[in-house]
Parts: sequence; C-alpha cells; structure tokens
Amino acid sequence: MALMPTPAPSSVSEAVAKPLRSLLSAPATPASLNRALRHLAKWRAELVANTLIQRSGGVVLSGPFQGMLYEVRAAEGSRAARLIGAYEASLHPVIEEIVARVPDLVIDIGSAEGYYAVGLARRLPGARVLARDASGKAQDMCQTLAAANGVADRVEVGGLWSHADFAVCAKARAVVICDIEGAEEALLDPVAAPGLIHADILVECHPGMSPGETERLAARFAPTHRLRQIGRKLDDSGLPGWMENLSDLDRLLALWEWRAAPTPWLWMEKR
Repeated sequence: MALMPTPAPSSVSEAVAKPLRSLLSAPATPASLNRALRHLAKWRAELVANTLIQRSGGVVLSGPFQGMLYEVRAAEGSRAARLIGAYEASLHPVIEEIVARVPDLVIDIGSAEGYYAVGLARRLPGARVLARDASGKAQDMCQTLAAANGVADRVEVGGLWSHADFAVCAKARAVVICDIEGAEEALLDPVAAPGLIHADILVECHPGMSPGETERLAARFAPTHRLRQIGRKLDDSGLPGWMENLSDLDRLLALWEWRAAPTPWLWMEKR
C-alpha cells in the first residue's frame, strides 16, 4: 500500500534531497551516515503522518487523548505517533492517574503545540489549564488546537514561567507537567519555588544535555514527594488496521518519536 504523497512532490523531494546530498558529501563516517539516516527517516515519518491525516481526518486514534482533533503539526518530534495515540506510551498510566485525581489546575510548562494541555483539558472539564511555552509559534499552535477542540476558554496560553508563578499551586489541587529541554533543573527548585511542594510533578529529564539531572531532581524532591522513574516504551496496539499493508519500516516509523538520546521521566507525587 503506497503512502499518500505530500503536495507538490517534486519540490518536496528536492527539498529533502538537497541537504541529503550535503550530508553524503562528507566523509563516510558512522556519524555522517547516522545523520543521513535520521534525515531520511524524518522525511518518511512525515509521509506516514500525511497518510494518517488523509485516512483519519486528523483525529487521535487511541491512548488517553483518543478522539482529540489534532490537525496541527508537532512543534517538535513525531506527528505520526501523536496521531496514532502512541506518543510517550509509557506515560499513559500516569495520565490516567492524573485524570482520576481530578485536579483543579494543570500547569504544562514547555507545552509546545498543546498535545498534553489540550488533551488534559478535554479529559478534565472542570480544570483550569495553563499552557506555557517560550516559543510564540508554539503558543499560536496551542491556541489553534484548543479552539479546534472546544476548550479555548479553559486553556490559558502564555510564555515563560517563573519560580514565583508556582505560588498558585498552594491554592489548588495542582499537577505540573514540565518538559523544557534541559532547563528543568533550574526551574524545578522547591527552595526558590516553595509552591512546588504542594503539586504533583511530571517532568521529562534530559541527562544527555545535563548528566546526572535525573538523580539530582529526584534527590531534591525525595523529602516531599513519592518518586517513580519512567523509561521509554513502544506500543503498537493503536496502529490502525490498514497499516498492516505497510512495510515493517513504515510501521516502526509511525511509532518513532525522533529522540536521539534517553529522556526518562520522573513522576513525583506530593506526600
């Protein structure tokens, strides 16, 4: 079964091929070949995502956010895995725990295009959701996604978040989700931001950028929170039936999240 091509295939193909030629003109080292492989894999993964849009209408097919309309592009990483509902599959049980607790406030720092902010707003109709991202483009995408899913009145989109802003956690049953590409350790400081001791916290760590970050954050919150470290997981249970006709490689690329290094999560529940 052929994947649906992107519009203007000749120009798209040339746009993909031009940097590939540059990559392959370098000495054939494992590093240069790996860069070329990732470049082609991202191109192919986008074809998979385009086909999913054509076949499903841009609706998340499974997982905790099943039924969410997702017609925006991912601010970074894989769009296909989000559309399938397999994105960060190891977090799905935690998302269900969060929903079961019915928090009053969800703070999503590094919200990108709003996959979690809007998804949780749909699952928690009584919650206020604060989506924060430094990128103006990501903020616009999050607002678009919130409006498309009818939750724009409860998803408050904004920019940078400070230590002082965590004071709001002392006044509500709050959960903090944080994914800010290696800056988590500077922000999640319960000494500088005492409001954090009142919140449950789900944080993605980036030990490749900051070696030892996971352990330091765990030690920092161990006195006030119950800690669980969560690794990576692939879950192909949400692949739609028509994907049986695709190659094994395309099916793998549908689940690939474009990560170049481990990104463990810490789920820290207030005691």
